[in-house]
Amino acid sequence: MSSPVTFVRNQWYVAAYGREVTSEVLGRTVCGEAIALFRTGSGTVAALADRCVHRRFPLSAAPSQVVGDTVVCGYHGFTYDGTGTCVAVPGQSRVPRTARVTAYPVVEQDSFVWVFIGDPALADATRIPRAPWLADEAWTTVSGMEPLAARWGLLVDNLLDLSHETYLHGGYIGTPEVAETPITTEVDEEARIVRVSRHMADAACPPFYANSTGITGRITRWQDIEYFPPCLYTLHSRVAPVGVLPPAEGPDDGAFHVEVVYAITPSTATSTYDFWAVARDFARDDEEVSRFLHDSNRTVVLQDVTALDLLETVVAAEPAGTQELSINIDTGALAARRMIAAMTAGMTAATDAAVDATAGAAAGAAVR
Repeated sequence: MSSPVTFVRNQWYVAAYGREVTSEVLGRTVCGEAIALFRTGSGTVAALADRCVHRRFPLSAAPSQVVGDTVVCGYHGFTYDGTGTCVAVPGQSRVPRTARVTAYPVVEQDSFVWVFIGDPALADATRIPRAPWLADEAWTTVSGMEPLAARWGLLVDNLLDLSHETYLHGGYIGTPEVAETPITTEVDEEARIVRVSRHMADAACPPFYANSTGITGRITRWQDIEYFPPCLYTLHSRVAPVGVLPPAEGPDDGAFHVEVVYAITPSTATSTYDFWAVARDFARDDEEVSRFLHDSNRTVVLQDVTALDLLETVVAAEPAGTQELSINIDTGALAARRMIAAMTAGMTAATDAAVDATAGAAAGAAVR
């Protein structure tokens, strides 16, 4: 069998789009933890463990409901506020002191709802990677989410090697030049960013861009990836007629710009939430272009889903030591794997240190 899937904890992950979180409780599983999301009467988002402390009924399951700033369990009526504290129980006025569920740190930013998985004391909101185009009035965005029956690392590999566009996404975003053009890879260990760039000076214009920009003929096409392990991927895409390059100074008015964003959220060891968004700085009020880009990108995402779901069945059945060959196009994905492994090792080391410190304190107390 393949190696077990690990989660990077003490990290922020996207649990939902802000538009998904309403006064109806939404259930999501992030890094194996079941979470109930709801918007309180005051408009803030709460994220609680999706399990009533009484008989473990899911708070996201009907007939549980949001009442004001609380959620009421649909089984026996235990009522919790946004901090996870139980404020009412049936049949008695006294609420047991231990009646509470875990509340997750939550931040609503750039159209996403982020939750922190790990030690709440480490939940620094300034460490959440940004995708500002998704909430910027100067950009028009289409978005969605597709679940994968595959481990999250397969999606990371997929997004950091766009040469697959030529073969898997032909007729949508793929052209021969994507696979033929060499990449450059840059790894910023301190900032924890992997950058992969592919600049095509003379390429065919795929339908995704021809039908949305109106460009006819061949194009200059730039793909500049920034991946922020483990949770956010951005693709800065620049498209222009052949020979039209950015000016030395001033705005790049001769080109069309698309910001493609993927929030990669591990759900379980073999399932992943694939949040995707496409923001553009052109044809911003054109509803037909928005529909075309939404439908086209969703088709591309579903092609990835089909491929990765199949790949999961193959990888899961592999015996230990099965060879995996990598070549130049894989440098970005391999760099991401190394960075994620280092983050996982750091998390494990921190946990071990905390356990050792607790054990040492206990031993010292016993001696005294």
